[in-house]
Amino acid sequence: MNTTLHRLQREIAFCLDGLDAAQTQLQPPARPYKWTIQQIMEHLLLSYSGTEMALNARLTKRTPTRAKPSVPQHMAQYTLIHLGYFPHGRKAPPLVTPAVTDHPLCGEELTTAAGEHLAHLDLLCVEAEELFGTTCRFASHMSLGPLNVNQWRRFQLIHGEHHLKQILAIRKAHNLSPIERPTH
Repeated sequence: MNTTLHRLQREIAFCLDGLDAAQTQLQPPARPYKWTIQQIMEHLLLSYSGTEMALNARLTKRTPTRAKPSVPQHMAQYTLIHLGYFPHGRKAPPLVTPAVTDHPLCGEELTTAAGEHLAHLDLLCVEAEELFGTTCRFASHMSLGPLNVNQWRRFQLIHGEHHLKQILAIRKAHNLSPIERPTH
C-alpha cells in the first residue's frame, strides 16, 4: 500500500483501538448534537466510497477529466493539500453525511472496514497512476476540483486526520485515551 494511505490506515487503527460497540456511540459531552465516533468513521467511509466512484468513472472512461481548477479551487487545494490545513466547522455534503446509527460497530469492525476501503482505493490509485501518470489531474473532487493521484491520497490523509482528532478528543473527554501513538 502507498505510504500515505498506509499511514492513514495505521492512524485509524490507533484511534479506534480497544473501543467496543457502546464506546463508538460516544459523542463530545459538551456537544451531544455532534457525530458519534462511529458516525465520524462512517463519514470517512462514505468519503472513501465517493472517491472510489470518482476514480472508477475516470478509469472506466480511460480519459482524464477536462475540468480545470478554478482560482478558489486552486487556493483550497494549496491550503489543504500543501499546507495540510483542513477548515473546521464546515457542514458535510449530504453525499457523505452519515445516518443515525442503527447497528453499533466496535472499533475493530470500523478499522477493518476502513482498511478494506483504503486497500481498494490504493489499487485504484495505482491503476490511475499507470494510466494517467502522477501529474495529470484526472478526476474531480466535489469541492476541490480536479486532482492528480498524489493529491487524492494526500486529501484522504488530511481529511482523515482532521476527523481522527475529533475521535481522540471524544476518547479523551470520556477517559478512553489510546495507549501509544503510532510512528509515521
